Amino acid sequence: MSTLKADTIVAADGTSPVTLTKQAATKAFANMNGTGTIAFRDSLNASSLTDHSAGIYTTSWTSSFADTEYATTTATNLDQAYAGDMCIVTQATGSLKHKTYYGASHAGTDASINCHTNFGDLA
Repeated sequence: MSTLKADTIVAADGTSPVTLTKQAATKAFANMNGTGTIAFRDSLNASSLTDHSAGIYTTSWTSSFADTEYATTTATNLDQAYAGDMCIVTQATGSLKHKTYYGASHAGTDASINCHTNFGDLA
């Protein structure tokens, strides 16, 4: 087995830093059940879940983001005829509060599966 150790990687000209383009990796994600006792089904960089009320949850990060401008994609399954919606309630550097709902009232609704993926710089 080989080990690669480096303090600096430079471009082929030997002087300029390597430019990384079109490369982004998720820094955190959570796949959680939101009915009964909430729990992670799978996660990355997620340390805990808080259940505030019907359909409103907070995922806390193990390593915080550098700022609150990280990008988040969401998906949910409400076991309805149509999938529900999930929205971000509060996006903080150390956590993400999110809400799942179904229908025009936008009332919080517990969903069997909630997922979010987060992209941005970590602190």
